Amino acid sequence: MTSLVDVIFLLLLFFMLSSTFSKFSEVEISAASAGGTDTGVAPIFLQLYPARITVNGEPRALDDLMLEPQQGQALLVALQPDVTAQRLTDLLVVLRGYPDLAISVLGAG
Repeated sequence: MTSLVDVIFLLLLFFMLSSTFSKFSEVEISAASAGGTDTGVAPIFLQLYPARITVNGEPRALDDLMLEPQQGQALLVALQPDVTAQRLTDLLVVLRGYPDLAISVLGAG
């Protein structure tokens, strides 16, 4: 009679090989350069709080964040204290839909 350990090992091996693992999304982050590009357009200033967002001082919701950036316009993201990495990732995923923005993330201060 086959031992129970062998059967469990075979079942474990079968399920490991036949299952699919979820893929995590990734956000591309580029390093900031010392000298910014001067496009002659004022940058957009976004403050990220743990529960809210303000764009140029006006409160906005993350779900309906509507921006109308010009080509190469800078977006400065200021992190407020207690902002989680998941909250920043959610914002960067939304901002991925604006390829014309030059995004710079400022540290929490």
